[in-house]
Amino acid sequence: MIWIVVAAAVLAATATLLGAYGEPTAVPGAWAYAGTVALAVGASAVGSMVGLGGGLIMVPVLIFTGVPPPVAAAASLAATLTNATSSTATYARQNRIDYREGIKMGAVATPGSVLGAVWSSGAEPGIFGVLLAMTLIAAAGYIFVRSRLSHRSILHGGTMIVLSTSASFFAGMVSAFFGIGGGIIFVPLLVVVLGMSMMRAAPTSMFALILTSTAGVAAHSLLGHTDAVLALLLAAGGILGGLTGARLSLVVGERYLRVMVAVLMSGVAAKLVWDALSANAQ
Repeated sequence: MIWIVVAAAVLAATATLLGAYGEPTAVPGAWAYAGTVALAVGASAVGSMVGLGGGLIMVPVLIFTGVPPPVAAAASLAATLTNATSSTATYARQNRIDYREGIKMGAVATPGSVLGAVWSSGAEPGIFGVLLAMTLIAAAGYIFVRSRLSHRSILHGGTMIVLSTSASFFAGMVSAFFGIGGGIIFVPLLVVVLGMSMMRAAPTSMFALILTSTAGVAAHSLLGHTDAVLALLLAAGGILGGLTGARLSLVVGERYLRVMVAVLMSGVAAKLVWDALSANAQ
């Protein structure tokens, strides 16, 4: 119960921050509001199950509807923040989080999140779409082969420290620039480099996303990238999606989920590249 209170407090704090710096929403009407929340619930549920957050689904959808890239990233990070907080609540009760590694990764990634938010200010929609497509393809590949990843570390000593630090910082940049949370880097880092089991890596990644998402939301808000109501609708859906996904992760057939999500991401990536090429041809 205490974690549910914490998730609600995070949503309230996000509301205060976005309300102070955000612009009026471009999402009109009750049906659009409901659809936005439903998008966040579904994306966050799927994201929390694989440890990547829901931004990989939310951001492309927002881009397709005409939301500017920095605004889409900020809104998605708001949902990622509440998603990560609520899913961490369930994962904590399941004793599946390595808090030490999560704090280390999140702390190193936080400065990268601020830098990523700043860089997103000048992102051209076409270039942003192509870069996001590349990220989606990488994520799809990871999801498809995640069960084959070794649970034994392949590096030792100083090399592991350097790689872990640089990868965590880069994860923060990716998180805020695209609004996808950074789990696409955190989870493979934990499994392949640090030798953590997948059952602990995804929950630990979600815990680390609390830190990176908080920094990203704050940076985007101070830069004026936020659409306050849009972000809050997604953040509200992120709470329910995070709780649902963390519970379903124990019962849903992972193989079918991996295939479904990988195919979805690949299709979205193809659409983003097609749109960018079509725009350049005109």
